[in-house]
This record gives sequence, C-alpha cells and structure tokens, in this order.
Amino acid sequence: MLNKVGMVSLGCSKNRVDSEQLLGMLTSCGFATVSDPSLADVIIVNTCGFIDAAKEDSIVNILEMARFKENGNCKYLVVTGCLSQRYKEDLETELPEVDMFYGVSEYEELAKRLASLCGLDKNTINCGGRLLTTPNFRAYLRIADGCDNRCTYCAIPLIRGGRKSVPMENLIEEATRLAENGVTELTVIAQDTTSYGTDIYGESRICELLRELAKIAKLKWIRLLYTYPNTVDEKLIDTIVSEEKLLNYIDMPIQHIDSEMLKRMNRHGTREHIEDIVKYIRKAAPDFVLRTTAIVGFPGETDEQFDELVRFMEENPFDRLGAFTYSQEDGTPASEFDGQIDEDVKQSRYDRLYSMQQPISLEFNKKRVGSMGTVLVEMRDGDTLYCRSYAEAPEIDGFIVVNDAPEDINEGDYITVKLVEAKEYDMIGELA
Repeated sequence: MLNKVGMVSLGCSKNRVDSEQLLGMLTSCGFATVSDPSLADVIIVNTCGFIDAAKEDSIVNILEMARFKENGNCKYLVVTGCLSQRYKEDLETELPEVDMFYGVSEYEELAKRLASLCGLDKNTINCGGRLLTTPNFRAYLRIADGCDNRCTYCAIPLIRGGRKSVPMENLIEEATRLAENGVTELTVIAQDTTSYGTDIYGESRICELLRELAKIAKLKWIRLLYTYPNTVDEKLIDTIVSEEKLLNYIDMPIQHIDSEMLKRMNRHGTREHIEDIVKYIRKAAPDFVLRTTAIVGFPGETDEQFDELVRFMEENPFDRLGAFTYSQEDGTPASEFDGQIDEDVKQSRYDRLYSMQQPISLEFNKKRVGSMGTVLVEMRDGDTLYCRSYAEAPEIDGFIVVNDAPEDINEGDYITVKLVEAKEYDMIGELA
C-alpha cells in the first residue's frame, strides 16, 4: 500500500490553509504524513504564483522534490496551487517529471484520485477537516477566498476569482473545533478581511465575526491581518479595542500614498482617510500596533511620487513594514502600462524605504523596554525561548528572545516577561 504523503507548502498563509485542508482529506482516508520527502510515496508541492520570485521558488522546489522519484520512494509527484492554476499547460510541457497538476479549486478531486491510485477508499474522505502544519497551539482562519478589488498589479482574481466569503456559522464551527484541539491563537486572514460578508450578506460582517470568535472560551488571542484601508473604520477599531481577546494589532496594507499612484493601482480610498484612521487608532489605544505594506517601482512612479511615500511613512510611522518591488504579472492591467521601472531603480527605492523604516522599528521597540507583558512561547531551543507578544504576528514579525529558561516552560505556553533590550526587529526579555 502506498500511503505515505509529504507536503511542501509555499507562499502565503491562505495557501497554507489549502495545504492543511488537502492533508485533512488525505489523512481521513488512510494516508499518513511524513516530514522526510525521501520516505513519501506521494509528494505534493502546493505552489505560489503571485510574483516572479514566488514562481521561481516554486519551480526550484518542484525540481528538488523530483529527485526523490529516483532517489527515494516517491511514486507520484503532484503540483497544486496558484502556479498550477495559472500555467498548467506550460508546466505540463516543461516539467515531465511531474505526474499530475491540479488547480486551487480541485483539491477534493485530487484527494479522490490519489486514494484510488494508492489503494485507499476514496469514499471515506472527509472534506471538512484540516491537518495543521503550524504549531498545534496556533492556526489561521481563512474567512474568504478570492478578491473583488481588482488592483491592477494583482493576479489573485485571475487565479482565485472573486470574493467568496465563508458563512459565519461555518467559521465559528471551524474555530471552535480548532480551539477544542488545542489552538489558543487564531489569525484571521483573507485577501481582504474587512470586506468579509459583502458577497453573501450584502454588507461587511467582520466586526460581528470578530465578536463571535471572541466568545469561544478556549481561544486566548485573535489577530486580524490583510485589512483594506478604505474599509478600516472607527467601528472596527472600537470593536478590537473593546474585546480583550482581540489583539491591538492590525495589518493595513496601503501599497502607496500618492493619489496618482493609487489611481493607477486601482486602490480605493484616499490619503486623507488613511491619515485619519491612523490618527484614530493612535488615539483609541496608544499601544496599538500597525503593520503595513508598500509597493515601490510601480509603472510610472516618479522620484517625486516615491519621495512622497517616504515622507508619509516618516510623518505617519507604522510600527511594522513589509515592502515589495513591483512584479510585472501576466494578464494584469499594470503589466501593459507604460513607464515600467528598471530593476536597479526598484531595488534602490526598496533599500531606501527599508532604511527609513529601520530606525522607526527600533524606536518602537526601545519604547517597550522596561515593560512587562504576556508572551506566547513559539519555539524552544535548549534553554532559549523564542516568544511573541500581541505586537508580533506569527511568521512575519520578530521574536522576543528569553535565555536561561527553566525546563518546565514549553512551546505554546503563555508566560510573563520583562522586556530588557531592543533590537531593530527582535527584543530580549527576562522571565518576570
């Protein structure tokens, strides 16, 4: 019987949820997961196809896994995900090592096919479960798939279609099940979390959803990522601040601030709204942590427009920043725009933006020195703990490092620490 499956999950947290749902289907009918690909009868590479660097990383991983067909137990190499969705025919020609390609909406079909090929009963597949690939104390809750915003640089609507919100009762059921299985930190995700429900309820229900999630007894921390600036409003901020389990942390990608750039990107909303909501957040809760992302080198971006972005970030500092150089994606409107920027100019602007952000991030951490608070132990390495507070989102922010920890502290524990030293992205803490 061929029943050992290995998974390589690439890209964003939304893609990770796809991987976990597929693994849940496979294990429900008798597959066993293995972390060593040399032991796997089936290897699945769940790819990302969002930007050029992600595509290249996907190809590298596919080729790396292909060697286990000759030097391991692998009988079937499967490619799924966004890259397979967009470029299936090209990949079939270029990668004969791969046995099958499946897109982002074909996971149940794939699970049934693999079950049949490997001598397992496809009729026992349960499509409602997930096998977490995160530590068992934290999980992502994907509240919608696809996107309706149609930013001119973004291929997500081409890959995953328009917004498809998950009914609230299904999400509460899933979150409750995760909590019963040991999850205490829930990170709420989608392409645009603040538009949750507009397609099925006719209005955003993100605040209502967050309040219902906060009622789940065994959840301790709930964090909101991937909000859209023009739909972040006072009601949302007040909801977060008023609920103890909702962390005072928000990820609000602005992408740019120049009005002409925002128009060319087809980003809704205005600079004035962003400035106003940032001021409201700072007033509502001084300890509130703001994260954003920005794109540099978008077609037509002038030096003056980039300078405006830098000035805005200096005058309205965000505690966390993720920056990207523009990637020219097939089929997107922006890929056809005049004024494509040279790669060296993009890189120079990227470097300058991060150079601007580094002292802001350091100053944010310095202000925290001397404070005490609750942290979650993410990892343990010997007597060193790598922890996160409400101010550090999993996988994208830094750590609070605690040395000389006693043996009775485990991963997933919540402990109290005093912050004693600040670095640009990490902090040093001591047990309180």
